[in-house]
Amino acid sequence: MIYRLTGQVQHYAWGGKNYIASLIGLHSAKDQPCAEWWLGAHPSAPSEIEDVTGKQSLIEFLLQNPTALGQASRQKFGDELPYLLKILDVEKPLSIQLHPTKAQAEKGFEAENAKGVALTDSTRTYKDRNHKPEMMIALSDFWLLHGFKTKAQILATLNARPSLQPLAEKLGTQNLAEFYADVMLADQSMLANWLVPIIEANQQPYKNGELALDNPDYWVLYTMEAMAISPEKLDAGLVCFYLFNIVHLKEGEGIFQDAGIPHAYLRGQNVELMACSDNVIRGGLTPKYVDIVELLKIVDCREVTPKIISVTPQNQSEFTYKTPVNDFALAQIRVEPEMHTKVNLQSAGILLVMQGELKIQEKSTALTLKQGESAFITADSNVEIMSEKGGYAFLAKLP
Repeated sequence: MIYRLTGQVQHYAWGGKNYIASLIGLHSAKDQPCAEWWLGAHPSAPSEIEDVTGKQSLIEFLLQNPTALGQASRQKFGDELPYLLKILDVEKPLSIQLHPTKAQAEKGFEAENAKGVALTDSTRTYKDRNHKPEMMIALSDFWLLHGFKTKAQILATLNARPSLQPLAEKLGTQNLAEFYADVMLADQSMLANWLVPIIEANQQPYKNGELALDNPDYWVLYTMEAMAISPEKLDAGLVCFYLFNIVHLKEGEGIFQDAGIPHAYLRGQNVELMACSDNVIRGGLTPKYVDIVELLKIVDCREVTPKIISVTPQNQSEFTYKTPVNDFALAQIRVEPEMHTKVNLQSAGILLVMQGELKIQEKSTALTLKQGESAFITADSNVEIMSEKGGYAFLAKLP
């Protein structure tokens, strides 16, 4: 069976005002940032499903119709949709953050419950019991931080800047975990010693557009400007631009974020698919709650060489991006004008049309979906997707 599905907008301060509103035709939201468009059954913002009787929460629908998830999904993940699909519009840098393993999430969730911290409390870190591995595919040029560089690369970066040479000396005597802990716990005078000379030296080059985007100095100045961070109240997260990989993804390329890997989205639009969780441990560059103690418990300080997921082959009508987890899979489906393609789903799927207009048919039921519109597809469905003028969609499902 196929059902029309409507997501929910999240109006976070870092979001842009135009991309998501234009994608989904949300004219009323132009006066406030539209950061994320959620499609799924997370309790914080469940989507609405529509059938002949009207609309209801996808959570309620699945409670009443658990077989819609499919037998294999129910055996592994219970009677809940295991993934969450999002569109993000990153106008200002997001917080430096990471996500827990499932065991860490379960332990943290129970600990905060035992302390009586409400789920809606701004200081709540663990919103649910699930882990949150996630993958993203860039919908534009996209910049992000992803994991620690190699120690040799970090040392070279630090030694190239006189004010950071004391940090290089420090790293020469420590492992990355000890070093990162000292950086994140540094006081304002230490942060000023490290960063103010760089800020002052690069103010004019930054204003003149002379700093390359792969230069961490650029992102320090850009983030301070975008987030109104003053030199008198510096954020330890700014130092991370010299420690983490700065990754540039071209449209269609992607990356996978595993548990514990520190990361931050800096600029651009993307589609993101993750395990159904909202567990985020923040490490700076945000007005939201930052828990450095918990961050240092969870962070994975291994040296990372970013693995870029390649662009979808344009000659394939369906292409599934590979990830190392079994909580989700993301496929891109392209339909040429006057053509059709068939999709067989053993598990529940969410289809989001990104361009054009697609007709989705399953047995006697058919939906016509325009750009920004979505459908929920129940397990064990054989779906035919057609288009008069062509288009493409993302399909979230299980591998």
